Amino acid sequence: MRLFIAIQFEENIINALTDFQDNLKRQGVTGNYTKRENLHITLAFIGDYGNPERVLDAMERVDFRPIKISLNGVGSFGDLFWVGLADNPQLVGYVRRLRRELSEQGIPFDKKRFSPHITLIRKSSYKDGKPIPVSEPPKGSMVATGVSLMCSERGKNGMIYTEIGRVE
Repeated sequence: MRLFIAIQFEENIINALTDFQDNLKRQGVTGNYTKRENLHITLAFIGDYGNPERVLDAMERVDFRPIKISLNGVGSFGDLFWVGLADNPQLVGYVRRLRRELSEQGIPFDKKRFSPHITLIRKSSYKDGKPIPVSEPPKGSMVATGVSLMCSERGKNGMIYTEIGRVE
């Protein structure tokens, strides 16, 4: 079972992100757009791991307090196009503590540096390799009241993400 720990969004953020995706599509940006129901911020990618209860136990050991999250700008990692978040020491500190607890419990996870972003398009491209046109990045903010343990499964129409536990 492929697992990851994430913050899921309130409707206002999802609407801002999907409206932005629709605008990019109208401008001719192509790629594998993240489905509305799959938009999230990954805090730790665990991957194939058969003991979700152990992960939930580790998550519960880390004190979580509500965190304000604000969208801020766009960018890309190669052909992956993303929306960024405003500088957020509280979120970064929580992720550091969460990952430390995962390590202490012997739970494997991707150790790449945490770079808070929301993946909007994989394999993105625009006319003749030109930069993706962005006149106005999406805006919005919310208060995250918890984190979710998610399971990722491949369905016939793409990835399906299911919440299997939550810590508030």
